[in-house]
Amino acid sequence: MNFPKTQIWEMNKAEVLIIDDEPQIRKLLQINLESNDYKVVQASTGKEGLILSASHAPDLILLDIGLPDKSGHDILKELREWYNKPIIILSVQDNEIDIISALDNGATDYLTKPFRTGELLARIRSAIKRSQNSENDIIITCGDIEINLVARIVKQNNEVIKLTSTEYNLLALFAKNEGKVLTHQYLLREIWGYTFQTETQYLRVFVGTLRKKIEVNPNNPQHIITESGVGYRFQ
Repeated sequence: MNFPKTQIWEMNKAEVLIIDDEPQIRKLLQINLESNDYKVVQASTGKEGLILSASHAPDLILLDIGLPDKSGHDILKELREWYNKPIIILSVQDNEIDIISALDNGATDYLTKPFRTGELLARIRSAIKRSQNSENDIIITCGDIEINLVARIVKQNNEVIKLTSTEYNLLALFAKNEGKVLTHQYLLREIWGYTFQTETQYLRVFVGTLRKKIEVNPNNPQHIITESGVGYRFQ
């Protein structure tokens, strides 16, 4: 079937749901998102956001923590019971407890207000791209690194890198979540299990050895980026 060009362009837009009680923030986000070809839906309360997320099935949700009717943390938990696409938290709260809680409860990313529009747009693009990639991909390519998930082979610039089983599992987990902040607790739970969630020294040691193998300069890493007090981001 042939569609008019304008209709095809409209169909290819990603839809973003903004859940924020500040009208000026919603307006600013709407202007910047629509100027970058996103379709925008808005909600000023948590309840309205839950209704719109179900009826519109947006490609990404921007969620404020400080909502008038319900905590954004509670809304996040409710959304994660069924919504599996990216959720980026926007909040004036910049303390580690809030950030870690949001990320552990399923937030894809976390930005504090005021934020730079360019950075937000970059994180939105990255999050949507990741969510659209097939979970069945057997090869993940991140810059100069290639990971074959079936053969468990890692190459950098076409040269095989020898990794221990734990180092490989950690790198594969990072790569599957490229661009997303992964908390210390999440990484420890996924790699070592629930009983190791407080053993951050395990993580520091293995991140250090992994950096020595994949980073040009381990003291100035370009792939495994530290998010101070929270965790790591792979890029």
